[in-house]
Amino acid sequence: MVGYQAADADAADRFIRLVSPMLYRFLASSGPLAGDCDDLLQECWIRIHRARHTYRATEPVLPWVFAVARHTKLDGFRRNKRRSGREVLYGEVPEPKAAAVQPDTGAGERLRRMLAVLPESQREVIVMLKVTGMSLEEVARATSSTVGSVKQKAHRAYEKLRVLLGEGRP
Repeated sequence: MVGYQAADADAADRFIRLVSPMLYRFLASSGPLAGDCDDLLQECWIRIHRARHTYRATEPVLPWVFAVARHTKLDGFRRNKRRSGREVLYGEVPEPKAAAVQPDTGAGERLRRMLAVLPESQREVIVMLKVTGMSLEEVARATSSTVGSVKQKAHRAYEKLRVLLGEGRP
């Protein structure tokens, strides 16, 4: 390790070849992280390399190396825990259901003309809510606004559409 600290390439190579099998066994004993052992070993060596200046030559090297490996292992466990909490793994990606094709009776064109009358922000909210089926919270996130703002835009759009359909107040 002292030679590694002094930038001796041969000493670093010998040190890595000597310590890597022990580190690998230590990291592989971690149960659920065993599949990530190669990645953890690589990350551990990167950390050892970056922190090699902190090693004191008067102290034993293995406790220092295994302290770095232990922290690498813990960080890997935390990373996997966060990832597993957010990711959903599927064996196979489900096929989307084919929508039933209905003949267009001109209603689609009429809807497009009515939506074209609306201001862009209201049209966007109506399309997200009613055409794509998003929730109020999802639309608020997508438009970087509040749920109240989305509700207000939708209400104003509904009022304009009612007038166009002849069902509301003129």
